Amino acid sequence: MKTNRSPHSSIKIGILGLGTVGSAVAKVITKRPELGIKVKMGCDLRRVNVPCPLTHDPWRLINDPEIQIIVETMGGVNPAKQYVLAALKAGKHVVTSNKELIARHMAELMAAAKRHGVFVLFEGAVGGGIPILNTLRDNLFVNRIDEVYGIVNGTTNYILSKMTAEGKEFDAVLKEAQKLGYAEANPKADIEGYDASYKAAILASVAFGANVKWADVYREGIEKIVAEDIAYASEIGYVIKLLAIVKRGNGKIDVRVHPALVSKSHPLANVTANFNAIYVKGSPVGELMFYGQGAGGGPTSSAVVSDVASIAGLISCCEETCQCSGNVRSLPSVKVSPITEIENRYYIRMEAADRHGVLAGIAKAFADKKVSNAAVNQKETRGSTATIVILVHKVAEKNLVAALRAVKRLSVVRKISNVLRIL
Repeated sequence: MKTNRSPHSSIKIGILGLGTVGSAVAKVITKRPELGIKVKMGCDLRRVNVPCPLTHDPWRLINDPEIQIIVETMGGVNPAKQYVLAALKAGKHVVTSNKELIARHMAELMAAAKRHGVFVLFEGAVGGGIPILNTLRDNLFVNRIDEVYGIVNGTTNYILSKMTAEGKEFDAVLKEAQKLGYAEANPKADIEGYDASYKAAILASVAFGANVKWADVYREGIEKIVAEDIAYASEIGYVIKLLAIVKRGNGKIDVRVHPALVSKSHPLANVTANFNAIYVKGSPVGELMFYGQGAGGGPTSSAVVSDVASIAGLISCCEETCQCSGNVRSLPSVKVSPITEIENRYYIRMEAADRHGVLAGIAKAFADKKVSNAAVNQKETRGSTATIVILVHKVAEKNLVAALRAVKRLSVVRKISNVLRIL
């Protein structure tokens, strides 16, 4: 690949999308001339205040022979995918923080990068400023990574932390988060787990060097969590967090996003507000935890600019003719375990008639489906209805589903209010 660069000149980049992250990237690079990087042009449909020339036409950046690196911070799949593929075809390296694009089309983008001998880096797509993806791919390369899990969405962590600290209900805290700018006007991507599921797919792909399809990621959000669940969890030594979990096991991998009870003694339990934390288990390294701001212009621009600087360094080493083959290794397909096959411990809250023999009937229905109770507690009674909280030992989800189906048929059971997994 020809670099179109004379010795000792700056590496020139173009930025597609000058919102919170793109604008921050332009400002960081402008303030750091020693990096040897120059923003030749930025592209956005709006008038924005950025320290670089501005255009509304993305093709001016993609077709500019002087621009060697395209930074894509537009978000979403369309039209970002079209522009990224065109940039790769034009022989330009790409740095992106677009988690949805990478999660849904990683294999296609990496194949295009390999075909054209360029790089695609996307550290900013997971964990904001937390250096997790490059660490997994490069620094921990000699390790067998067995498990990666953690809090990867700041909005949901803020909501759950606030509910825990103040005993407020979900809807009230969501409104507060929206007023503070921690949650979008339409919070669906965050509270229903979509954002975290994109990041889970990316983490699994990088950690295990595999092509993990986003459609195979199991997803649950936090909208069903109520103050009652948080209070009962606290009584038995847990807090509730939305987790992204990826694991190896039995020739398949486990990739999922859902709320879970986390022991108060676990480091993740103390991650509050809009912070992220990612736990890694590998061999021979052991256990590691990465913690920091998971979103926002500052943290994410740190990751993006680091990726840009890494590519710029490689271009500088290659001088006039670059023979780099890109950062692409083949991504073999891998089977993802369906949620029904995964074993977990569970917390179950239900409403039942307040009468003699109810607990025995529930216990029998569970036992018939090979579900073993670890603890059963009857909580407050409202009129003739009692709240019952049950913890069960580790069991395959399909067994638990069958047991709950049988429990629902009991005349004394009025409602299965919530079912949560225990980390």
